[in-house]
Amino acid sequence: MRTALFAAMALLGFAANSLLCRLALRAGEIDAASFTAIRLASGALVLALLVVTRGARLRGAGNWTSAIALGAYAVMFSIAYRELSAGTGALLLFGAVQLTMIAGALRSGERPTALQCAGWFVAAAGLVVLTAPGIDPPPPFEAALMLGAGVAWGVYTLRGRIAGDALMATTGNFVRTLPFAIILAIVALASDAHLTVAGVALAAASGGIASGIGYSLWYAAVPGLGATRAATIQLAVPVLTAIAGIALLGESLRIALAIGGSAIVLGLALALVRAPTGRAREPRVLDVPR
Repeated sequence: MRTALFAAMALLGFAANSLLCRLALRAGEIDAASFTAIRLASGALVLALLVVTRGARLRGAGNWTSAIALGAYAVMFSIAYRELSAGTGALLLFGAVQLTMIAGALRSGERPTALQCAGWFVAAAGLVVLTAPGIDPPPPFEAALMLGAGVAWGVYTLRGRIAGDALMATTGNFVRTLPFAIILAIVALASDAHLTVAGVALAAASGGIASGIGYSLWYAAVPGLGATRAATIQLAVPVLTAIAGIALLGESLRIALAIGGSAIVLGLALALVRAPTGRAREPRVLDVPR
């Protein structure tokens, strides 16, 4: 139940990131570089405050490999959303995430059951039904950037399985992205920086709440899910993004949403079924104390 709750809350944060970024950039409230810089800095600040309230020290928390993956994801994500719609961006992002995480799972020795494989294919088919009918060919440069963001996020998620203390690791990683944030702020000031109060607020919410707290919850949930299940469950994010888009961005409700969403929910249910008692559990990179 703890793993399920953390995963559900993290997925809401993932969907919120797409919506907040697209809303800010679509309305011209802020430029992509400034949005990313504020997102990373606010995430580091909120997480550091959480660590301080626990009486812990940040020295040695996180690592540079994860920080680079996180920073690369954030930069490519924001630039891509200048032109991509929320649905197209989510499809490209989490498609790349899944491929990266499945590759990581196979490399580490995980072997999904037949039922889990069936669930993944049903969910993937639902994702296609949900997004394909309404998608125009995306701009190639922005599409490539979003695919790159998905690979970076997949690497970051896989590294979360060996992170130990989820909050400390995520905080350390965000703090280590501050040099990226400073460079981005300088680039923004030297080029097309454009900030409004609304844009800064959206970027801060994306960093402090949807990213910082959301990623900590995801780091805590991934060890209990396994890489295959973690990759599959993220298929729900485009559904959440589409539903929120109807309420917040004025997007219309399509029949494809009902059909595709139902298939994804069914696929997730199948993919999350554990092996019967007596069968070997999925091998993991490391069993992290929970």
